[in-house]
Amino acid sequence: MDFPWPTVGTPLADVLTPMPVIDENRLAANIARAQDYLTAHGLPFRPHIKTHKIPAVAQQQIDAGAIGINCQKVTEAEVFADAGFDDILITYNVLGAARVARLKALNERVATLRVVADNPTTISGLAQAFSDGKPLEVLVECDTGAGRCGVQTPEAAVALAQLINDADGLRFAGVLTYPAVGGAADVEAFLQTTMGLLADLGIDCPVRSNGGSPDLFAAHMVPSATEHRAGTYVYNDRSMVRAGECTADDLAMHVLATVVSRPTPTRAVLDAGSKALTSDLLGFADHGEIVGLPGARIVSLSEEHAVVDLTACTAPLPEVGTQVRVIPNHTCVVTNLFDRMVFHRDGIVTRVIPVAARGTVW
Repeated sequence: MDFPWPTVGTPLADVLTPMPVIDENRLAANIARAQDYLTAHGLPFRPHIKTHKIPAVAQQQIDAGAIGINCQKVTEAEVFADAGFDDILITYNVLGAARVARLKALNERVATLRVVADNPTTISGLAQAFSDGKPLEVLVECDTGAGRCGVQTPEAAVALAQLINDADGLRFAGVLTYPAVGGAADVEAFLQTTMGLLADLGIDCPVRSNGGSPDLFAAHMVPSATEHRAGTYVYNDRSMVRAGECTADDLAMHVLATVVSRPTPTRAVLDAGSKALTSDLLGFADHGEIVGLPGARIVSLSEEHAVVDLTACTAPLPEVGTQVRVIPNHTCVVTNLFDRMVFHRDGIVTRVIPVAARGTVW
């Protein structure tokens, strides 16, 4: 039996739970706010589609002024290429013959496709596959303080740039970083040094890609960057409120849930477990915030249940059958848990759209 997805015009109160819902007005405002800021600073914007995974939302971002999109994996990029997007950056080391073969096929049908590399092994694999056909543009990923992927020094970035330059079928396109929050000065210093070393060797560095939603509205503090990438901003979540990048009025995603049990006076159980709410804590002590129930804490998740501690709740306590809205800690993970996303305006469903790139993790 097919899931009874709500139809256009359905009140949210009648939507089966658990269900993530997207406020159309807040979504549009988030897109406009970010684009207007970056446009005002003359900085091209490349939104990361991992937050929504929906071509229609990406098109809203492009229509607002974005120059292209950022995907995380090859299969994710394939979905958006199928939808007609032709300027795609994949920010992941692509390794293995099967993945690289799909990357090569993707490169042949996308006008502008770029990938990243932070090690010689990745570059060697790409070079072997792309020695004939359309060249592949490669950025060197740099660790400017976030402690994830990336070369550790400008000198190492230059060494990889030379490897890319010397490889048949590859084109060095520039550098990229996903920095630590508050790390603008470190990013700028790294970029300036790297650009200087490359210039000494006569190597152009046309793309300097900076990223992140937590520092989105500080992007102008990295003047050497030629583009900024951000994903979470489009929906926003609890972590973005904590970071000061938005307010509760900018939260486009909520997860609708229903109280299915009140086994004790101070405990409620929701029908939104780990299959509906992310288990990512992101430094929080609980698994999301319930709108209108200050002091209530989602203290644990099992697959189908969320246990809520009501001990410190200062609002009237919810009865069994009450529908509540949960602000997720991390909206991007919630997207990947559902086949479709329900959009609404003023509490009335406006559209239900498949999450086209759900599960594209290869």
